[in-house]
Amino acid sequence: MYNYPKSLEALINSFSLLPGVGKKTAERFAFSVLNQFSTSEVEEFIYNLDALKNLHQCPNCGCLTDDDLCPICKDPNRNKRLVMVVEQVKDVFVLEKLNEYQGIYHVLNGAIEFSKGINISDLNIDSLLEKAKNKEVDEIILATNATLEGETTAKYLKELLNDYPEVKVSRIAYGLPVGSDLAYADQMTLLKALEGRRNY
Repeated sequence: MYNYPKSLEALINSFSLLPGVGKKTAERFAFSVLNQFSTSEVEEFIYNLDALKNLHQCPNCGCLTDDDLCPICKDPNRNKRLVMVVEQVKDVFVLEKLNEYQGIYHVLNGAIEFSKGINISDLNIDSLLEKAKNKEVDEIILATNATLEGETTAKYLKELLNDYPEVKVSRIAYGLPVGSDLAYADQMTLLKALEGRRNY
């Protein structure tokens, strides 16, 4: 039986490490690179993958950067006394696309999920508490996901931050999406819409 050359097989195996990519899809990706990429495109692809080695988490907020600090923390126009807490780095990029928030972020690197063995000690919390303790922040916005794990994490953080009464702690509102019908909303969505009500 004839097998793929070792280099092609290795590339297929590398693509199959991606989430949701099975053997067939990995083969298609590998053959696309082999047959459709020019030499310069292959070299650029290799260069971009290699450059990922320079990425690391910003020591101040936990966002991704290839510099000493991320661009958000370096920006002198950002309000450094306003901190939004998110679960994952990708959440930062989603929020930044709104082009409305002018504070900085704090990335937890996850949420409390006891069933998967993720507890409070596995999250990036100490540096957040340090900022509150040193009176470096005026407000902390909890923007964890509207899931059981996200809610658990937000409530736990609120408890920890109660030790610093001079720091305002807020929670982003969750509720009904624009254009939705009450009849089709689940109970959690309706509950969050009710809790997040405001003066009209």
